[in-house]
Amino acid sequence: MGKSLWRVAGFRNLWAAQTVSLFGTQITLLALPLAALLLLDASALEVSLVWAVEYVPILLVGLPAGVWLERLPRRPVLILTDLLRGVALLAVPVAVWLDMLSMPLIYAVAFAIGLGTLFFDVAQLSYLPELVEENKLVDANGKLELSRSVAQLGGPGVGGFLVEVLTAPLALLADAITYLVSAVFLLFIKVEERKPAPAERLGLRREIAEGIRFVFSHPLLRPLILCATLAELAFAAVLALQIVYAADELRLSAGVIGVVLAVGNAGGLVGALAAEPFSRRFGTGPAFITSIVLFSGGTVLLPLSTGPVVFAAGLFVIYVGAYIFNVLQVSLCQLVTPPHLLGRMNSVFRFVTWGMIPLGATVGGLLVDPVGLRGVFWIAAVLTVLSMLPPLFSPVRGLRDGQAPDEPGESAQPEDGAQPARTGDLA
Repeated sequence: MGKSLWRVAGFRNLWAAQTVSLFGTQITLLALPLAALLLLDASALEVSLVWAVEYVPILLVGLPAGVWLERLPRRPVLILTDLLRGVALLAVPVAVWLDMLSMPLIYAVAFAIGLGTLFFDVAQLSYLPELVEENKLVDANGKLELSRSVAQLGGPGVGGFLVEVLTAPLALLADAITYLVSAVFLLFIKVEERKPAPAERLGLRREIAEGIRFVFSHPLLRPLILCATLAELAFAAVLALQIVYAADELRLSAGVIGVVLAVGNAGGLVGALAAEPFSRRFGTGPAFITSIVLFSGGTVLLPLSTGPVVFAAGLFVIYVGAYIFNVLQVSLCQLVTPPHLLGRMNSVFRFVTWGMIPLGATVGGLLVDPVGLRGVFWIAAVLTVLSMLPPLFSPVRGLRDGQAPDEPGESAQPEDGAQPARTGDLA
């Protein structure tokens, strides 16, 4: 069985660091656009661009980030990205105090936050297998996803309260402090990282190509990234339009919409808690397929809804399935990827799936006029159902005892003595 993860100091500090920074991020999601809106009288387009700019780093350096991180120790990267985001956010209250706040500065802060989050996320996913045993990866990722769900559930309320009580710039100051606290927790991680034997550097483009080839040739990773890409494309449209749909199509008041979104986010709590025991009880493959059935079924409920109950139920089921899928997907990817490819594998997944977010949101918005809000939601539902096909007709479906078939493809072979891929129990 092994000891509880809460008794593993390295994981405990990593979990605490992520939890604190996630709550801060939820404050920023509300406070940074409000700072632009309330202090600079920004237009709707200017405010929407604040959100979009955060995803620009993924498109610019999402793929090379994995190569660079494989050449660097992960813990210092985690600490530096926390400090980068904290300092960037401090620029807003300082600029307000100096009467120098501007939209270009807001965009620069959003870009820095997105850049730091990209490198933090890829480094953390690559660092976690250094801190926990293989058979604890699902449990560890479940706990990290649980923190994300709690932050999404409670963070906006905390952010709204801070903005109302302290004003948006001071709320961002509070967020900056959370990143600094996160960096302190990371400083207390004393686990020494394994150093793979040095491999010949092939050049940035060839190493990126090797990472892409590894992911898309692996019999387990390929169906998962195809599934996640289709689902992310659909969810991006849903998330971008859910408030508009609730207000214009369902005629819900602001207060009711808030309750509906809270109910939906609560599904993430259930999914994060259920992922590890569900996988252990029924097997990894059936758990994967069930999670896709859940979030697909929830997406189908959305265009069928005529009131808040069905709409809230649909969002709840989506989040349950999505969080189970996320926990299992991240754990399986960490398990079957050789240490010398972890950074590139994670960056490929982030580049492809997160790259769908601005695309899905934009396409969803453009389709509203020709097909209507309900039509867009039906298209999203079809995409999520189709996302089930790659895992369903792949070895993923047959993973029942947690043993991953050792067929990573030619590019997964370690170079020059690098450590081999790990295999073992997922749950």
